[in-house]
Amino acid sequence: MQQALFQDDAVHLAARVLMDGMNDMVLDYAIPADMNGVARGSRVEVPLRSRSTTGTVINLVEPDAEWGHRLKPLTRLIDDTPAVSPQLMDLAEWAARYYAVPVEQMIRCIVPEPVRRERHEEKTRKVAVLLKWPDDDTLNKINARAPRQAAVLRYLHNGESKREPLADLGGTAALPACRALESKGYIRIEEEAVHRDPAGNEEFAPSAPLELNEEQAAALESIIAACDKAESQPMLLQGVTGSGKTEVYLQAAAHVMKSGRGVLILVPEISLTPQTMARFKSRFADTPGAVAILHSAMSDGERFDEWHAIHRGRARIAIGPRSALFAPVQKLGLIIVDEEHDSSYKQENAPRYHGRDLAVLRARMEGATVVLGSATPSLESLHNVNCGKYTMLRMEKRADGQRLPLTRVLDMRSEPKDKRNLGILSERLRMAIEDRLHKGEQTILLLNRRGFARALQCPDCGHVVACEHCALPLTYHATENRLICHLCGFRAVVPRSCPECHEKNILLEGYGTQKVERVLRNCFPKARLQRVDADVTARKNALRDILADFRAHRIDILLGTQMISKGLDFPGVTLVGVLNADLGLCIPDPRAAERTFQLLTQVAGRAGRGDIDGEVIIQTYTPHAAAIQYARRHDTDGFAENELGLRRQFNFPPYRHLAVLTVRSPQEELADFSLRTLHKRLLAVLPPGMEITDPAPAPIAKAHGQFRFQCTLNALSARNIADIVSREISRLNVGDDITITLDIDAYSFM
Repeated sequence: MQQALFQDDAVHLAARVLMDGMNDMVLDYAIPADMNGVARGSRVEVPLRSRSTTGTVINLVEPDAEWGHRLKPLTRLIDDTPAVSPQLMDLAEWAARYYAVPVEQMIRCIVPEPVRRERHEEKTRKVAVLLKWPDDDTLNKINARAPRQAAVLRYLHNGESKREPLADLGGTAALPACRALESKGYIRIEEEAVHRDPAGNEEFAPSAPLELNEEQAAALESIIAACDKAESQPMLLQGVTGSGKTEVYLQAAAHVMKSGRGVLILVPEISLTPQTMARFKSRFADTPGAVAILHSAMSDGERFDEWHAIHRGRARIAIGPRSALFAPVQKLGLIIVDEEHDSSYKQENAPRYHGRDLAVLRARMEGATVVLGSATPSLESLHNVNCGKYTMLRMEKRADGQRLPLTRVLDMRSEPKDKRNLGILSERLRMAIEDRLHKGEQTILLLNRRGFARALQCPDCGHVVACEHCALPLTYHATENRLICHLCGFRAVVPRSCPECHEKNILLEGYGTQKVERVLRNCFPKARLQRVDADVTARKNALRDILADFRAHRIDILLGTQMISKGLDFPGVTLVGVLNADLGLCIPDPRAAERTFQLLTQVAGRAGRGDIDGEVIIQTYTPHAAAIQYARRHDTDGFAENELGLRRQFNFPPYRHLAVLTVRSPQEELADFSLRTLHKRLLAVLPPGMEITDPAPAPIAKAHGQFRFQCTLNALSARNIADIVSREISRLNVGDDITITLDIDAYSFM
């Protein structure tokens, strides 16, 4: 033990606090002798200059021998229970080193901004509680002198709970009567917390567990056995679309709940949260408040209340996208990562963690079971199965006994041009849609590009109108009559003539969902059509309302981007059309073929989930591409074997780890020079087996007003890449106008 730093010869620890609202500012504070319970992860109030602020204790440290006695003391401990559990603190520290980011950034992910916000309190309301009921004579006297008081008493007496919100008694108008009754001892006025529920006033009818088929029962039995043993080896549940994976999740969650443990359900996108929430709230309707939702589209108040409901153990099941990975579920017993293959689990901005991978790590740290579910598992997960790291569970039949949809691939190169369809709809797809409309069946059309036209191009000089801040063409949006950059959001007025040669015959090239919507309305004027993309769903709950209308058959044709391609279950859909299957194939990304295969297979799985067989029509200009052909046959194993062979040949993931090192600056020469300098230093210290490509402009060479240069590192160990590159970056003296980022296990190479 070191020499005592404080009086009474006792060694006192100081609290190292990450400040709320500050840019990763960390300060040390003394812990008062009478303040018990301060630990890693505690939320505290501290003095800062002339005011008070709040923060999170990230560690307990021994104060500096010379300056420790001058530390300011903590003002108060906000909550007796640490906001961040020891396991989540360990997870943050591990992830910080693996992804080469400060641990403070990971902790900010764990404690959401509404919880960190200063003086953000629970919403409360006044309620009146009936204490005693007057005899008839007294009640008659009260009624004669103060009829409002008598009315309040009767209302409370007739209620089952004998307590009612003041708002239901007349609000502020009823307050004087309630105060008078309180002074007489008949009622008591209390403050109670009001839970801000993201589901609003929506009611969920209770649902009973469904009878499982043999494959579902076998999968459930394996998951329950692992949960009972607190087995941390990940389980990959590969089930074809419509195989009933969600029912397996529900029954596994019910088993874990009965054992007194908590459940965490991750979905790849916010668009899937309402459907998953509805299923779980219906199944656990007999336990009000058991299911909580966490995602960024909720209001701050809703996120605050849901987070605290989970933290205090009132909610035992937490559901949400990537960020919900850090939900403070108590006694965690089961983590389910639905659609585990989806790239949305990878964070695009710092800290660039992967939600699926950290879910596996969290399960190991907390002795929980993790189930990764998908019809098209990622090649990383399949590789881990082959290596014995994961356990494979298979469900190869649809739960309702229906066949997988028949998939046709149409070569658009041989399709005759039709001025009405502008080359967007093939004749076969147009007739198929018309047939479904006649039968009263529903159609889903996928085009993974929003907007009206891809670009505005001059046919005379070839000039393409591009964003002023990014090296990307602007996309024309007809609803706003504006050119919009899909990278930085820059907007511009549509020019009447070419900015370069000033000719007036400038044309719209390509097409997006808005243009397809116009073509569809011309072809099917009586159809009830709804477009779903980022422009339409910007309003809160817009997507939930659209999907509810589609489920209720108030929409005939649903046209959308990839947000409608996965996880949605609509029995009325018998036709799925993919308008341009080539969009994702021609990008500089090692995972381009894998993503295309997964997208096509997933959207195809939306068809034929009811009593009628489904059909899928894929329009493409590269019909012989492997990803398209394997998707046509729903052959996940065949695609995986073929693609893994190519990945092994080129040393791509999952056989090696890839990291993208990017330098950006408003000055092109400075960004280029900085990366070349860093590259030269890295070449001198790279160990054998670690490779680095030459510096080059990024595929999107300019974004958000900054020029971007990058190189890629390849190694067997991602942690080695992080350690070596982080050390060299810290030794490099760069100015404020230079930003260097390292993306470990990168999913974007643009």
